[in-house]
Amino acid sequence: MLYLSKSKYCKFCQCPKIIWLQKHKPEEEYFDPQSKSLMEKGNEIGDLAMGLWGSFVEVTAYKDGKLDLAEMSRRTAREMAKETPVICEASFMNKGLYCAVDILKRSSDGWELYEVKSSATKEGVKQTYLADIAYQRYVLKQCGVHISGTYLVTVNTNYVFDGNNLDLSQLFDIRDVSADITDELSKVPQNLQAAEAVMQFETEPDIDISRHCNYPYRCPFWQYCTRELPDQSVFNLYRFKDKFDCYQQGIVSFEDYRRYYRKKNPIRDRQVEYALEDKGTYVDCKGITEFLSMLSYPLYFLDFETMQPAVPLYAMSKPYAQIPFQYSLHYIEEKGGPLMHREFLAESGPDPRRPLAEKLCDDIPPDVCVLAYNKSFECNRLKELAELFPDLAEHLLSIESNILDLLTPFRNGYYYNRAMGGSFSIKSVLPAMFPEDPELDYKNLEGVHNGSEAMEVFPLIKDMNEREREETRRNLLRYCALDTYAMVRIWEKLEEVANEQKV
Repeated sequence: MLYLSKSKYCKFCQCPKIIWLQKHKPEEEYFDPQSKSLMEKGNEIGDLAMGLWGSFVEVTAYKDGKLDLAEMSRRTAREMAKETPVICEASFMNKGLYCAVDILKRSSDGWELYEVKSSATKEGVKQTYLADIAYQRYVLKQCGVHISGTYLVTVNTNYVFDGNNLDLSQLFDIRDVSADITDELSKVPQNLQAAEAVMQFETEPDIDISRHCNYPYRCPFWQYCTRELPDQSVFNLYRFKDKFDCYQQGIVSFEDYRRYYRKKNPIRDRQVEYALEDKGTYVDCKGITEFLSMLSYPLYFLDFETMQPAVPLYAMSKPYAQIPFQYSLHYIEEKGGPLMHREFLAESGPDPRRPLAEKLCDDIPPDVCVLAYNKSFECNRLKELAELFPDLAEHLLSIESNILDLLTPFRNGYYYNRAMGGSFSIKSVLPAMFPEDPELDYKNLEGVHNGSEAMEVFPLIKDMNEREREETRRNLLRYCALDTYAMVRIWEKLEEVANEQKV
């Protein structure tokens, strides 16, 4: 008998190979930290949505640390028999098929099914959502449940929290998808037969990589399924949207790309050339010099760290808004002057934006030259802070209007080293320019090694004991300081190579 949950059904719809690998090679499954964070946010949103209609009964049950599906199904049947108005995680099993409905709401002529997603509301509905809801509706029909309405619940990112009580009716958008799932509903029986056949295969299904590997999310078996690709493949090229089209045409390696691909990009061409011909560093002295001539003293290097709560925590904030809680600032007041450093890390818990904005205005004078790496992030945060705090707006917007982007020399192709591969992020540029420099190695940091980790740990500090709190704050400060110190070293390197070329 086929045993299939709704999550496995949706994975089958993305790629049948996924459910075979989960059964036969589960050790090959890999979830990156970002995927795990999205799952946690999904759970938070799901829990909150349970209260959309006030009181509710949740039937979740555990046994030996795992979900007890049989008990959850029994509890669901009891609550339905009592005509409980709202049942959350309502569970149903029929002939090996299982699903838990996020919210099952009693109506005058049956039950309404609500599927909650943590994603933002968009015009169209993702196909994977329709497949998910269609499977649930099919299972409930097999269990004899009359469904009078089928709805998708998503997050309204335009909702502005007033700082007092969350208005769930405004936080969530509810869309009737009864008509939208018609086509997917008709496919369920056929898909179930196909899924059962796949699960019985003794050998791995012969399904090649394609666009489905990235939709609706990067498949957790991507590393496994691409293990035989050459190290230098079209999937490693800089901003290359046609990689799957090329792959399907047999254009896989860098050699293939250079031989056959005609829609060329100068930066990608250089990446291929330097990799295949074992070249080291390309320097466009004129371009670098022109960029450096735009800088002036005093020179500031700025980097923000932010968190992105799915549920707004602070007044005048929206779901998934970027909330800055920390910055690092290295600066040099005059040519040949010493490198100095200032920093700010807010208290975990209270709204960090006002203290950060005030301290930033103290630390950066108006109308000075500021460098950021991929400046759009810092610029957007400054504009948001200026809108939020009108009394600081003039100063904040002065900082924003004077920011230049240290990414420019790399994005414009003025400097390239083959060790950068197809990425010009600071995490790729830094080790390429300073190989094996322990002072600039993020791996040598403790506790916090990247922005995702900083984002996750900062909200947790408020619940730590004093020792953990001090240690975590120290780790955050060291991480953010390295971001701006790395910018200083990159700027110095650009100055150095430009001067060498002039000589």
